[in-house]
Amino acid sequence: MNSAVANVETFIVTVPRDTPYLGPLGPGERVNSRGYVVRHGNGTIYPSVDRSIAVRVTCTDGSEGWGETYGICAPRATTEIINDLLVPELIGRHPEDVESIWDDLYGLMRVRGCTSGFHVDAITALDIALWDLRARAHGVPLWQMLGERRRDRIPGYLSGLPASTLDGRVDMARQFHAQGHDAFKIHAVVSSEGIVEEVAALRAALGEQAIIMVDLHWKFSPSEALALIERMAEYRPFFAEAPVKPEDIDGLAWLAERSPTPIAAGEEWYTEYEARLRLNLRSVAFIQPEMGHTGITQFRRINALAEAHGVATAPHATIGAGLFLAASLHASATLPGLWRHEWQHSVFARSLELLDTDMGYADGHYSLPTGPGLGARPGKRFFNYAELVS
Repeated sequence: MNSAVANVETFIVTVPRDTPYLGPLGPGERVNSRGYVVRHGNGTIYPSVDRSIAVRVTCTDGSEGWGETYGICAPRATTEIINDLLVPELIGRHPEDVESIWDDLYGLMRVRGCTSGFHVDAITALDIALWDLRARAHGVPLWQMLGERRRDRIPGYLSGLPASTLDGRVDMARQFHAQGHDAFKIHAVVSSEGIVEEVAALRAALGEQAIIMVDLHWKFSPSEALALIERMAEYRPFFAEAPVKPEDIDGLAWLAERSPTPIAAGEEWYTEYEARLRLNLRSVAFIQPEMGHTGITQFRRINALAEAHGVATAPHATIGAGLFLAASLHASATLPGLWRHEWQHSVFARSLELLDTDMGYADGHYSLPTGPGLGARPGKRFFNYAELVS
């Protein structure tokens, strides 16, 4: 591919929702003047809408590639980094050089401490678009540029039971179980009647064969997390996710060595550099890369490290318009160590309405989008919710 990048357009995509992400507001919670909820369960800010950032990269021959990144909070911080810092250095570059482009764009701000967060999110959008362009130029689906396809469908697990009470969440789980779903992850940040109590209720309702996972949302100290996990152990959770604060690298390793339940983490790790710090300490049994943070280049590098350490991969899924989810599925199809891919049922169906794609989810599995590149392009409805940011 000899064509070079000529133009980049950046969009903030905002889709209203009736119930905030993770479920109804808890006691004392409110939507603030900027449209955010601060969840009391973990002190973390969440939007009351679904929002992400998309980019369209156009080359000198008129070809287009689409990318997407995390944009749920302060999206203009990310779009400003894309437009002000990164685009001037991207113009004239060739999509075939996508991995070296990632290294160059990352290097622009590393000495200022911008080694994750908004800066790497901004790179991610461009990285996915360049991979999309590259695969489309070769006339092949994205997975074919990434390696050997190891599975026709991507096994998934259900994530989130967004009801306001424990009884409501159990009823919702029963309904999904009756439809054939066998793996369920709860979000402890909204387990207002008690985390152990929720796991116990789900085990009683779903039976011994169901897979139950617990996302602890970085709520605890290592010793607190261990005590909680020990209390949950009789209900056989499959893994405990994000048990301690992301900064506590040593604490995560301490917990992993002692926990009777396997530990999962990694959705907030942007790069191979962050992943290496934890993997070298044998801190996790499952790594959870989030394509909306890592982009394709770092997703591949992180998973290469995980494979070398014998760690299984369970990719994360989050709020988005579906473009980075499509990229995550393509990459996941090539992973030898894939366990299952998270399925955010309350997000995925809404995302599909924005796209022209045959990507889907049925019978506990994702179906990969077909066609060249991502196999997913913004449809007419996408542009009803997209604001062009110059």
